[in-house]
Amino acid sequence: MKNLKNIFTLATLIVTFLTGFAQQNENSLLWKVEGNGIKTSYVFGTFHMLPKEDFILKDKVKDALQATQLTVLELDMDDPAMQTEMMQLSALKDNKTLSEFMDAEEYALIDTYLKEKMGMGLDNFKTFKPLLVSTMVMMGYLGKDMASYETSLIKLTKEQEKEIKGLETVAFQMSVFDEQPYEQQLDEVVKLLKEEKYMKDMFTKMITLYKNENIEGLYDYMDDFFGQDQKQLDRMLHARNANWIPKIGEYSQEQAVFYGVGAGHLGGDQGVINLLREAGYTVTSIQE
Repeated sequence: MKNLKNIFTLATLIVTFLTGFAQQNENSLLWKVEGNGIKTSYVFGTFHMLPKEDFILKDKVKDALQATQLTVLELDMDDPAMQTEMMQLSALKDNKTLSEFMDAEEYALIDTYLKEKMGMGLDNFKTFKPLLVSTMVMMGYLGKDMASYETSLIKLTKEQEKEIKGLETVAFQMSVFDEQPYEQQLDEVVKLLKEEKYMKDMFTKMITLYKNENIEGLYDYMDDFFGQDQKQLDRMLHARNANWIPKIGEYSQEQAVFYGVGAGHLGGDQGVINLLREAGYTVTSIQE
């Protein structure tokens, strides 16, 4: 289910595993970054979409946000042009529609699900790429009582009258998803709908690991979730992590920054925490 995996990785996910070659990370979603010529900053692992009942923004995270002058997320989600750009980039090219990438039975399955959960059928999204369909399926599963760490961080940042910036552009993020054939992406959405118990079990396990700040368990889960597909891991996690390290150095050179990225990016020997250490920064877990 690579498309679903992709969404969790961006748009929805997770945390992680090793920070060094010999010693494992402590369990924490929040890390202090200092030294090497930067202002003391913080990296926090988010979960993009989850049930409200499982959402909690701990005091240590709020304190770190208060102690910084700038908030940087994966995208500049405060940019008023972002939604328009995302919708434009989500559209299929050359007047194509989703029906060209799946058969009638698959189309009907997704259509029925969206009508039941969202009150809108697949015809409303037929000119958009499968990524949008997958997102709608996940929103349908979570229902109205859904929360987002990014949304909360944006709200608090605005209340503190601080600026929000991004590590990536919308165009870059969308290009990552376009590397997988649309037929495969839609096949995975269909498979997901036929295996609803899998979706429920998946969410339950990820949320439990996240709430326990069990970054090692979550990274191991990510590896299994991608079916140990190294190309997928490299494209969705590792390559993007490496791109972020110099940007973190630039942003934090002049001011203290709070970074919020999908928690799946934090761990592993190619995760953000370990790459920051390799770049010469001192990175320390923040406990309760």
